[in-house]
Amino acid sequence: MREPFNAATWLVDRHVAGGNGDRLAVICEDQRYTYRELADEIARVAAALRGLGVRPEERVAMAMLDSVPYAAVFLGALRIGAVPVPMNPLLPGRDLAAITADARASVAVVSGAVAGCIGDLCSGAPEVATVVVAGDPPTGAPSGGARILSWDEFGACAGGAEDAPYPTWDESPGFWLCTSGSTGQPKLAAHRHVDIRVTCETYARSILGITPEDRCYSVGPMFHAYGLGNLLSFPFSVGASTILEPTRPPTPARVAELVTAHRPTLFFCIPTFYAALNGSDLAGDTFASVRLAASAAESLPAETFERFRERFGVTVLDGIGSTEMLHVYLSNSPADLRPGTSGKPVPGYEIRIIDDSGRDQPPGEPGQLLVKGRSMTTGYWCRSETNRATFEGPWMRTGDLYDVDADGYHTYLGRVDDMLRVGGEWVSPAEVEATLIAHPAVLEAAVVGEHDADGVLRPVAYVIRADDPDADADELAGVLTAFCRERLAGYKRPRRYEFVDELPKTATGKIQRFKLRT
Repeated sequence: MREPFNAATWLVDRHVAGGNGDRLAVICEDQRYTYRELADEIARVAAALRGLGVRPEERVAMAMLDSVPYAAVFLGALRIGAVPVPMNPLLPGRDLAAITADARASVAVVSGAVAGCIGDLCSGAPEVATVVVAGDPPTGAPSGGARILSWDEFGACAGGAEDAPYPTWDESPGFWLCTSGSTGQPKLAAHRHVDIRVTCETYARSILGITPEDRCYSVGPMFHAYGLGNLLSFPFSVGASTILEPTRPPTPARVAELVTAHRPTLFFCIPTFYAALNGSDLAGDTFASVRLAASAAESLPAETFERFRERFGVTVLDGIGSTEMLHVYLSNSPADLRPGTSGKPVPGYEIRIIDDSGRDQPPGEPGQLLVKGRSMTTGYWCRSETNRATFEGPWMRTGDLYDVDADGYHTYLGRVDDMLRVGGEWVSPAEVEATLIAHPAVLEAAVVGEHDADGVLRPVAYVIRADDPDADADELAGVLTAFCRERLAGYKRPRRYEFVDELPKTATGKIQRFKLRT
């Protein structure tokens, strides 16, 4: 007999049933929702989805900004056994359409602020029969034959539909997430209901030590695995509060405003935005309420870590995770911290570093990182060849290159495809980038390979200046060349510098180095 388990009822209804329905669950602009109010909204949305004819295991596409409606749709779909598919709401409509068509969703929900995508979404995903707008639909929006409903009209669809949870269990299909697209076209990674509980019981409990008294705020949005854990599953798993911000993309000033107003205790960010915070004019006590900060998506350079701690007095726990594993599986911890590394395996996960032949590498020898853990995706939707290349029994090939030292700390060297073969020697872009960021004139850096006139591959650095954007480029290039000469072997040093205002990144802050190579 299967033991019933539904992620939505575990995250929210459980607290109401346990007498904690009056605890604050969500802060979003001027809105405040208790767990009881949130549970009622989720049940209403679940009944409305049923009223639209959504059945268990059918997909519900979501192009939504972080908000209460987002949480209600995601958890409402899980409640009835359907499969929510969050997408980046800032993508062009044609890109949203491609993901929606891939998922074969018949219902899509979009935030009012991005409802201009409806025409392209419907024309590119003809199986969509209904589009729900969290707000009022734009007047005269083309629909391609799909029915367009306002949020209130959607609520009326509940009618007499039953809102009781569908009898899911651990292994039941739960939700699909888009991979970040840092190396190209995103894929849909399928997750089970139990995967949410696993990440809450591992990283959130073991590393963050999350409690009901915490308030969580994440710069990374909820459509991505990192933000979904930070803003929804982690706080709700213990009856804590979450701070949602529908304005995207964030700015240091807006983040400071929210942190000052709502005083989070757990702050989640990404390395590129930590660099932006370091380069801002924010007051030193901006993050005074934060007891712990976390970083993921890219490796956090030790220099960025030190600058943030020195300036704001907050320790940042760097780690590595993935959409496929749902959240962070390798991390520093408050009691075991080494800046510039991704730390050690999160309890509940196992790590291997292997060579090209599949043999485990000894400490100090680089290799590809493999990970094993119960939150691993069941696979990519309709990507059989990619599945065979990525998953080996319980292990997943991450595509990341790492080495581990004798003390068990793991250091990120770059993506397998990012490594450069220069003069017969391997060069890690991450190592060169970390060296450049250590110079006070550099805010961010990305290193790629470029063939010179003789066809020889050489490192090239794309640099965002920290202070004076009008500083003489040739002079700064000379300064950085001298700086690297003291710290890097000759074949690792950039042969050319490009000074830019921004680097191409995914919506979750990962640098898209493949775009710099084109």
